[in-house]
Amino acid sequence: MSRIVYVNGEFVPEEEAKISVFDRGFLFADGVYEVTSVLDGRLVDNGAHLARLQRSLDELRMASPLPMAEIEAAQLEVVRRNNLVEGALYLQVSRGAADRDFAFPKDAKPSLVMFTQAKNLSANPAAEKGWSVITIEDIRWKRRDIKTVQLLAPSLAKQSALDAGADDAWLIEDGYVTEGTSNNAWIVKGGMLITRPTSNAILHGITRRAVMRLAEEDGIGLEERFFTAEEAKAADEAFVTSATSFVMPVVRIDDAQIGNGNPGAVTMRLRELYFEEANGRKG
Repeated sequence: MSRIVYVNGEFVPEEEAKISVFDRGFLFADGVYEVTSVLDGRLVDNGAHLARLQRSLDELRMASPLPMAEIEAAQLEVVRRNNLVEGALYLQVSRGAADRDFAFPKDAKPSLVMFTQAKNLSANPAAEKGWSVITIEDIRWKRRDIKTVQLLAPSLAKQSALDAGADDAWLIEDGYVTEGTSNNAWIVKGGMLITRPTSNAILHGITRRAVMRLAEEDGIGLEERFFTAEEAKAADEAFVTSATSFVMPVVRIDDAQIGNGNPGAVTMRLRELYFEEANGRKG
């Protein structure tokens, strides 16, 4: 049985889901998106994801297709119609369909698409062994704080990592780590968490923010500052955070083993704390 997809107010089988060839998301990557994880049929941290969606829309001077409460109602219905227990819900908003022109159309109606992906998130075997990452030049645009659909540069970086036999890439700009291809980067030194401060250079991660709060509540120290790949290679632990990988250990950067080559104690503690909260949170 095919998935049910939401397209501009309709719930349709995925084979029937269609968007205009003149949609600006297709022609210009003129759109934004969010991915919310689903655990036990519940949306995790969805309020924060919708708040970030609104911020992305505002930054691009793009109207929301619906009030956020109605978007959330549609999200819940997509999850229900697909009987999704664990996985992810993808949501994309574009500026809408209009004849091709670089200038913003004056009367286009924003498009809204949602679909689900069933995934094993809570028992991901990758978390038991940890990821390996390579470092690569960050060639993305300068407004990475806006969660846009222009993902070709991260896709190229991700594919370079896979071609090299790694799991992901950490992106380097001006000698410092910015983030992963679709996640925020962290290191641990002397029990202290270190992650890059938010700015236009990185995505303001929802899971990042949750982990910072959980660390504070658990008495784990935190420092927001820049760090180089060389510092990361010499760290005690490393990990990434994202909506679908949650807290994922990194055990190798390029040719350097991190710590003893196994997921670190601080990393796995944070992963445990995140799941404890997420499993009890209503979406």
